[in-house]
Amino acid sequence: METLRDILDAAARGVFPPADGGTTVVPQHCHRDAGVLAFTAHSIVFTDEDPDWVYDTLRAVDCDALAATMNPRFLAAFMERTGRGTETIDTMLVGSPLPGGPPLPLKEIEDAGHPRVVYARGRRDEVRAWTTEGGVLVTGRGIGGRLEVSVEVDDDVRHRGLGRLLVTAARHLVTEPLWAQVAPGNARSTRAFQAAGYLPVGAEALLSARPRSAGCSGSRS
Repeated sequence: METLRDILDAAARGVFPPADGGTTVVPQHCHRDAGVLAFTAHSIVFTDEDPDWVYDTLRAVDCDALAATMNPRFLAAFMERTGRGTETIDTMLVGSPLPGGPPLPLKEIEDAGHPRVVYARGRRDEVRAWTTEGGVLVTGRGIGGRLEVSVEVDDDVRHRGLGRLLVTAARHLVTEPLWAQVAPGNARSTRAFQAAGYLPVGAEALLSARPRSAGCSGSRS
């Protein structure tokens, strides 16, 4: 059976689910994360709930089948069913590794109390963080065990291209595809990631457990 990680790895290579208007239900990678991934004309619902419940609920949503998994009525039912919450529907972007060193100096930090590290550890495993003057770069394993990146730029150095340099640098630090989630309204971040070579591949709605679990130590292989 194809796993969530299999689907993500294929998408990173440019191989997507069939654009047939369908929905595939796969098990969660771990307790922490459930949700929806929407590709072109095909959605993936990752949950440990009964797949029949998913399909029955989608049929009850009175809207275009292509949009049903991201319809607020389905997501509200999904959250009520699972006791989970979500923050936003994000754009998924992915970038491949780049050779050589990063384009700016980075220092890896071990400060577990850094706000960005604390935030990342609530959502990801194997979190690592680097700082440079005016910004911070964080990686960790999130949905399906994929490697994800986030960055933060200080207010007084915005509009100088540092965000683009940081997300470019991240591609030099990894040996596998690197994923990012960006709120559609955050045009500045979207432009930074695309300028750094990340490609949009779909949308996602992440449903996290309440309270957030400590991690995915019990994840499936």
